[in-house]
This record gives sequence, C-alpha cells and structure tokens, in this order.
Amino acid sequence: MYKGLDPLLLSQLRLAVMSFLMVAREAEFNVIKEKTGATAGNLSVQIGKLQEAGYLSVEKTYKNNYPLTICRLTPEGVAAFEAFYKDLQTYFDSDK
Repeated sequence: MYKGLDPLLLSQLRLAVMSFLMVAREAEFNVIKEKTGATAGNLSVQIGKLQEAGYLSVEKTYKNNYPLTICRLTPEGVAAFEAFYKDLQTYFDSDK
C-alpha cells in the first residue's frame, strides 16, 4: 500500500533544500541558493515555508557588516525528511 507523502516536501525546491541540508546540516543562504540554482526571492519564500513547518531554523546575523542568513535543520526536519524518504520507498517496493 502506498503511503501519503508529505506535501511540503513534494516541491522540487523545498526537497532540494532539505536534501542538501540533510548532508550539510546547516548552510548560508547564498550557498543554498548556489547549490539549488534558485532565485533569491523563490528560495526565501520556500525557506520560510520550511521554517513555518518547523523543519528549519533560520538565524539572521552579520558577517563583516553584511547580512548573513544561516539555515539549520531541526530535529523535526530530520524526522520529516527520513519519514518522507521511507514513505517514498514504498512506491518502489512491490511487496507492499
């Protein structure tokens, strides 16, 4: 039986952000922007949605007098991604 997938992670960009952060655990906004190829505006909106869901924490600070945004996975984000991955696997497992 197929399991329902987390609709928040079905977005290509949100899934890319979460996938990258599952390895990196935290990254600067510009690094995520570079890795995903997203525009700053779209990435900002999608990070906001992940933050609202509790999947990411966002820290706004300064580095050499320039704004710096750091995104970190939360334990809830890790659990949501792992559940998404496990549920997605059921689509490929013909025994279930």
